[in-house]
Amino acid sequence: MSASANHLDERTRDAGELLEDIMPSAITLAMMLRHKKMAAWLRSEFDGYQDRDAAPPFRLDLPGHIVAKSPQYGWIPAPVSDQHKLEFGHIDLIEGTKVLEKICVNRKKGDGNRLLLDADDMAVLQKQINLSAELAINLSRDVYASLLKTVRGAVYLWAQALMEKGLEGEHNHYSPEERALVAELDTPEHFWRKSMDKIDSLPMPDVRSAGFFERMFGRAS
Repeated sequence: MSASANHLDERTRDAGELLEDIMPSAITLAMMLRHKKMAAWLRSEFDGYQDRDAAPPFRLDLPGHIVAKSPQYGWIPAPVSDQHKLEFGHIDLIEGTKVLEKICVNRKKGDGNRLLLDADDMAVLQKQINLSAELAINLSRDVYASLLKTVRGAVYLWAQALMEKGLEGEHNHYSPEERALVAELDTPEHFWRKSMDKIDSLPMPDVRSAGFFERMFGRAS
């Protein structure tokens, strides 16, 4: 299988390309370059993390709105104080980007995704607000989109750095000399932290929303 930093760079900037399709190519390129840390991080991002301790900060304590399930009205804003919002109104997303992207694509701008509170947190908060209803956090689509753009931006920045080192063009393999040339770029944390800092200025497209028929019948095969 061939791999190209140029092609990866182009795909990350293409609004028609899903991250789900870009990540396997990025993993392949990292493996061919013997970038073990980068390959491991990309796999964790793609498949998900085992626990929050292994996840980067852009996946943790993401802010949302606490909602309660009413028998009459469905999900409505929960009667919580500012202190409750501060303590319980956030959640971690450790699922893989392929899962998170599907959630984001299948929602329109302005929509959100509802996630039940952790069972222990729910029990504590129910007691504090004297409410037996189920409690959840509604996360804005923008929260998902920002996370996905951060990952996409890190891949873009890595590809840019590879090209700046002269690693361009299609390759079926890389020589020891070529791998040595970019060995210092096996630093995923550097790239995702840089992406976090520069997310608003990077040329990353917004996560697109699926059309009606795509939402009904799924992606075309």
